[in-house]
Amino acid sequence: MKFKPGDKVSVLDDSFTGTVKSYKKDGKVAVITAEGFELLFTESELIPTGGSLGALFAGKSLGSVLREKETPVKRKQPVPEKKSRKDSVVLEIDLHVEKLVRNKKGMSNYDILNLQMDTARHHLEYAIKNRIPRIVFIHGVGEGVLKSELDYLLGRYEEVVFGDANYQKYGLGATEVYIKQNPGR
Repeated sequence: MKFKPGDKVSVLDDSFTGTVKSYKKDGKVAVITAEGFELLFTESELIPTGGSLGALFAGKSLGSVLREKETPVKRKQPVPEKKSRKDSVVLEIDLHVEKLVRNKKGMSNYDILNLQMDTARHHLEYAIKNRIPRIVFIHGVGEGVLKSELDYLLGRYEEVVFGDANYQKYGLGATEVYIKQNPGR
């Protein structure tokens, strides 16, 4: 028991003082406020405001103890991982035919698909050669022909892992490719 009846105390989280009346069976301290109300607190919620118990706080005043309680503890910010510039590089390739040629007039669907697949293959080889870790192929939704051909192409590369790109950024019409980097290459 840290307090005895008659000790003057203050409540840490409130702005009132009182006098210790007694200890209850559950370990709570009964305090009579200046207004005459009896309130219950745990010992950790109370600090002495004078008398012999003031020595417990090694000469600290009530004001300094309350300031320590109110001062927020500064937390250390986590140090962000340092990423190389290449890790942040994402090669975005739009395979829509309008982005690949000025005029598609006279091109058959077969010609368009071959142009799109040649473009995808060329950029994939470029990324592997230059150790670019990520590519996003924007193919659109459509009937899914280009997507299935792209999946077939990507499945032929051992060093490639692929899946749907970020839905919030690209919707359903993009495939993200991760290129596993081999240091021995």
